[in-house]
Amino acid sequence: MLGLLVLSAALFAGRASADEVKITGAGATFPYPIYQTWAHRYEKLTEVKINYQGIGSGGGIKLITQGTVDFGGTDAPLTDKEIDEAGFVQFPMVVGGVVPVANLKGVEAGKLKLTPDVLADILLGHIKNWNHERIKQANPDLALPDQAITVVARSDPSGTTWIYTDYLAKVSKEWKEKVGRSKKPEWPVGQLAKGNPGVAALVQQIEGAIGYVEYAYALQEKMATTLLKNKAGKFASPDLKSFQAAAAHADWKASPAYYVILTDQPGDETWPIAGATFVLVHKKQKDAAKAKAMLTFFDWAYRHGQDAAKELHYVPMPMKVIEMVEETWSKQITADGEPVWP
Repeated sequence: MLGLLVLSAALFAGRASADEVKITGAGATFPYPIYQTWAHRYEKLTEVKINYQGIGSGGGIKLITQGTVDFGGTDAPLTDKEIDEAGFVQFPMVVGGVVPVANLKGVEAGKLKLTPDVLADILLGHIKNWNHERIKQANPDLALPDQAITVVARSDPSGTTWIYTDYLAKVSKEWKEKVGRSKKPEWPVGQLAKGNPGVAALVQQIEGAIGYVEYAYALQEKMATTLLKNKAGKFASPDLKSFQAAAAHADWKASPAYYVILTDQPGDETWPIAGATFVLVHKKQKDAAKAKAMLTFFDWAYRHGQDAAKELHYVPMPMKVIEMVEETWSKQITADGEPVWP
């Protein structure tokens, strides 16, 4: 494997130095930590520069539609119809988890238990204090403070929010009817911040706050995540194992655009707010060499970036999915009428 990687790197480096390839992408902040890690390592190997800006899924869709970037990132997958109408190819890169994070004095990370109905009612503004009886019922061993709850949510169109609200709409009838699933919903209560980093920072600033971030941000900022009761009635902890349990239920063959939703999946160990993050590229590419370089990076990330993904608690794509995706590339992505891949 190491020999293959070194050989591949040498080949890529030769192409990169000759062509000085620069690939630009923008979109979801959910995968930003792993995209940055991959880009950094890949540039060291190949001198190919991958510049990815985490501006939110909505922004990524907008920029790839305009053709301002080479690829867009979104956690809210486009439907088969939307993909066809836009002339895109969509494919998943990794699976991760969206996690509630709380700033509660005297409560250790990973100790606070939340049920789906309690989480929804906190976000709907019905439960306003941390010592509310319904929170205490799930946490008899915790000394919950008499502290007002401050809800923190995203201000920008966000795939992380889309995954979060998709879950809430599945577990709360009131949420589904009043708020629904959206990249930018009308939040019933709370304060807003931009991006996963903005939400993380605001939660840390406000005692009694509860927000939601992609798990890598919670790890990076040493934030207190919660346990969450899953569909099987078990309190699950967010980690690579529970994200893998959610990903195990994915049927990637069901949709040509790989439209798969992973929230509220069955299984005792399943984390209930999981989701894939996706890349969007144009079917018709203007520059064959640049398009090939871009797909070569994604191929490298799939095949040689799995350990880095796991280190950040993302679930890599199985080899059978990688093969399906790359077959899609070879059939659908062209430049001047000719296939770009392989």
